Amino acid sequence: MTEEMLKKIKQLPPLPESAMQIEAVYQDPDSTFNDMVKILEKDPLLTADILKAANSPLYGFSREINTINQAVGLFGMGTVRGFALASIVKKSFTLDLSPYGIDSDIFSLMSKKQHALTTSWCLKKEAKLLGILSPAAFLVEIGKVLIAQQIITDKTQQKFKDALLNLENVEAAEREVAGVDTPEVSATIFEHWRFESGLINTIRNCQNPEDAKEEFKRAARILHVARTAVPLNGVLTDESITAAKELIVKYDLDMENFDKALESA
Repeated sequence: MTEEMLKKIKQLPPLPESAMQIEAVYQDPDSTFNDMVKILEKDPLLTADILKAANSPLYGFSREINTINQAVGLFGMGTVRGFALASIVKKSFTLDLSPYGIDSDIFSLMSKKQHALTTSWCLKKEAKLLGILSPAAFLVEIGKVLIAQQIITDKTQQKFKDALLNLENVEAAEREVAGVDTPEVSATIFEHWRFESGLINTIRNCQNPEDAKEEFKRAARILHVARTAVPLNGVLTDESITAAKELIVKYDLDMENFDKALESA
């Protein structure tokens, strides 16, 4: 991690009280479904954001979700926590992703598709991992915001553009020009905000899952697949899907439900 990036992370404002309350409820083993619902319903704007996200056609639900109760019942506390944290965290940043050649709408689409693919894929057989994977899939790319800021400050946009073209690998280009990559920056942001170690470890090692702690390896592998399937522009291609499926075979993950998840991705 570079000194410049660490300084940027340390200067980030604390998350609002609503995020801390959500985390407290989620981490409390004695908390209930209703405890989470009560916290979320206190914030009408957050409720609206969650319901908008939950009703995205990317998730393939045939009926409209009108209440937080319904959302938590259908998706589970872990996934709704992901919706909530994504909404709160992204409002903490000014988004200028121009060095990557994308705008805030494309960045949002990429994050939503990675999350929807991960959630739809894991709901049946890996639901226990969604407490980590839901926020991880939504938020893993947030490090790009600070890397873009650094590139703009250093006036290395053209160098980065050339690196993206020549290396054909976003993380490699980030390391060459900015000295850090997205998973490292994102994980350090969540360390700064004192998120739980599982989320941090999964994000930090999502490009090299074998480096993750044993209990988080499977989540890191799934996140690696999702990020491979959904590239920077948010558009799944035959090439990206093939690469993702090669990883599924390598990691011995669930191909059947991945194929089903692709139908609505």
